[in-house]
Amino acid sequence: MHLPTLRQLQFLCALADHGSFSRAAEVSLVAQPTLSAAIKEIEELLGVRLFERVARGARLTPAGEEAVERARQILADTQDLVATARKTNAPLSGTFRLGAIPTIAPFVLPQALKKLREDYPALALYLREEKTAELILALKSQMIDAALIALPWPMPGTQTMEIAPDAFWLAYPSGHRLETAKTVSPADLEDETLLLLEEGHCLRGHALSACSLPGVERGKEFAATSLQTMVQMVGGGLGLSLIPELAIKAGIAEGTGTVVREFSKAVPSRTIGIAWRKGSASEADARLIGTIIQTLLDQ
Repeated sequence: MHLPTLRQLQFLCALADHGSFSRAAEVSLVAQPTLSAAIKEIEELLGVRLFERVARGARLTPAGEEAVERARQILADTQDLVATARKTNAPLSGTFRLGAIPTIAPFVLPQALKKLREDYPALALYLREEKTAELILALKSQMIDAALIALPWPMPGTQTMEIAPDAFWLAYPSGHRLETAKTVSPADLEDETLLLLEEGHCLRGHALSACSLPGVERGKEFAATSLQTMVQMVGGGLGLSLIPELAIKAGIAEGTGTVVREFSKAVPSRTIGIAWRKGSASEADARLIGTIIQTLLDQ
């Protein structure tokens, strides 16, 4: 009896994730005909059609959805088997693939990497910076072992560890009516234009939650691609914004013409956390990395 190979299951999941033969082949590091032939072979082995070929790629059939769910579990179990077998008593040794969102990575990783290199020289740490949705997909597809993200965020099939709260500060241009204020309140956002990151950044949703005031006008013409760009836009007088404390302490507003002030009244904030697949053999290492970052942020 012929069985699908692990490589074929990886191709199956890649096509399900990306819905495009060319993109799935690209991320799988194979030629498109190779991936197409593998999908055809696994369909023949299972005796059922897993994908409907459509104009822009491929769409899962009901049988395909069930097959992909089982394939993901098989791949996860296999990866955890290998990871467990390779583990020694030494923590953080060998390869670890860590993802991080753009609004956390540049403000946390430099210190964390230095500490990890010093304390765990046997660790080979590979980094990937993506938005939250892409990181969660990579986590479930076994492309990374853990992800530094901002909570809350819905993530079925994963576990998380909270690392540290990250309060929002108000950012406005020099010369603004609030420039002499010692502190500010959420009410100061009323009748102001609020600048946000573009769609896809979890910080956008967290910021909107923090300033859900009826008098706030969201920036309709401008959406920043990064925190650094958004701070520059604030300094240029295009509007006000909410900046996480983590970035402010890293000096993101310095020399930009942007003033930052802490809120006098508590507003909803995000929480920095680390996520991993439920039941993963990488849980202990992920928690250890989270603890190291937590200690660095407390200093």
